[in-house]
Amino acid sequence: MRPPFVRAWADDPPWATVYDWSVEHPLVGGLGWRVAVGSDLSRLYDAAAEIGTLPAGSVVLDVPCGGGVALRGLRPGQGLTYLAADIAQSMLDRTMAVARERGVADQVVPRLADVGALPLADGSVDLVVTFTGLHCFPDPRRAVAEMARVLRLGGVVTGSMLATDTGLRYEPVRRAGRRAHLLGPMCSRADVVTWFGDEGVPGLVVSTSGAIAYFRGVKS
Repeated sequence: MRPPFVRAWADDPPWATVYDWSVEHPLVGGLGWRVAVGSDLSRLYDAAAEIGTLPAGSVVLDVPCGGGVALRGLRPGQGLTYLAADIAQSMLDRTMAVARERGVADQVVPRLADVGALPLADGSVDLVVTFTGLHCFPDPRRAVAEMARVLRLGGVVTGSMLATDTGLRYEPVRRAGRRAHLLGPMCSRADVVTWFGDEGVPGLVVSTSGAIAYFRGVKS
């Protein structure tokens, strides 16, 4: 049986729509992010922009894609294969709707998938993006291993997460998320550095914006 928080995300909770709306409305959403988690929403936009720097023929894995907020980094006519993976079909449907609105649907391939067992070959992806997702996974260590497995040598992983070690100020947010079955066991900033290092992504760079930790590393 799936843990409660996995069932919650598979059922597309209302919070997912609120999150998508907040990202797409930077003025009000940005204020909400600052109040709720002390974070600068522009950091997410900057991280997603890396997608737009990739050359034609590159493969991107976005997991969990949610409602497609990271698609803001994909350019029309860029020539990428953008694998949008999520555990909920409704989120994939929203991602494809956003892709059509942005004129990039021809590059996006929706995949119903569990991050703990990605249906992808080893070393088949050039860039893995995983924004505000690691804290939702039932086994974040396993998720890290899978994301690193599918990443090619020299490929990049970039993402963000609600970390467990960003101060007591944000503990009420973490507790509320657990009670609502929206958060999994989560992990600390040190954990994510160690786990990716163990999987061939050494020297992961982590920076913090309020309760949110942003990370980026290269597989070697």
